[in-house]
Amino acid sequence: MRRISVALTAGLLALAAGCAQAEPQQPPPAAQARPDPARDPLLRPIAPEYARQWLGVEIPTRIYGNTFFVGFGGLTVVLISTSEGLVLVDGALPQAVPAIEDNIRRLGFRIEDVKYILSTEPHYDHAGGLAALARDTGATVVASPAAGGVLRRGRRGAGGPLAGMLEPMPPVERIRVLRDGEILNLGDVAITARATPGHTPGSMSWSWRSCEAGTCKTVVFGSSLNPVSADGYRFTDPANRALVDGFRSTFASLRAMPCDILLTAHPGQSDGDTRLAQLRQGATPNPFIDPTACRAYADKYEVLLERRLERERTRVN
Repeated sequence: MRRISVALTAGLLALAAGCAQAEPQQPPPAAQARPDPARDPLLRPIAPEYARQWLGVEIPTRIYGNTFFVGFGGLTVVLISTSEGLVLVDGALPQAVPAIEDNIRRLGFRIEDVKYILSTEPHYDHAGGLAALARDTGATVVASPAAGGVLRRGRRGAGGPLAGMLEPMPPVERIRVLRDGEILNLGDVAITARATPGHTPGSMSWSWRSCEAGTCKTVVFGSSLNPVSADGYRFTDPANRALVDGFRSTFASLRAMPCDILLTAHPGQSDGDTRLAQLRQGATPNPFIDPTACRAYADKYEVLLERRLERERTRVN
């Protein structure tokens, strides 16, 4: 009788264990589910008519080694593949996020493998999509100290060259701050933060090594250097001296920076649109490989800044 009781007890325990294993897994919390894209507040278009000029459809393309273009005709978004996941550089606009994610998948990668998203500047055309991309991938956004505050608020303060012209954007919750010269490591790739103030006080460029067929190149993703402003803003106003000094510091840094391949926030600012078309047509050598590109980029926008300053001085006189 004792043997029957023991056997019966063991059987009941096994049955209970089997039932416990058979229970379905609980679904993720509803808050983690992505909203219907048509009703998703993080995908709500910003300045849709004006922004259309930047969002021409482009085929995702390998630039060199572990570096891929996943952006648009007028906005560069870059994907970096490492041994421990992916890094995205810039997020374009909210309405561009589905196309960015589709481009990542078309290259054979998973958006869930994006670990970091690097921000070049806290303007809506480059950072408006960061909140949605961070939510969809689970990635941490990385920015400069000055840009981090703007990204958390989703809007700039009252000052700056473009004050009054910039649309608000979805705020970003999870941000890691890096300062000039600090390094972000992921797997076999080290990405260096390069402070390039001017277009915005918190603008940050990024550089890393990319290898192909045993040959390694230094890639620089350069922030915008355009000295553009709202009507009435004067770069020559003594109160704006720090911004002009920031531009000049950036020009010097870019000229001294190791730079074999330059990608810029807007492709046309560095002939990136032309180089990309040539690369897709099979041009050799790779048209992006140009050790003079960063110096030429600095030279071009230094001239534009000096012309702007001279025009302002002429008006005053």
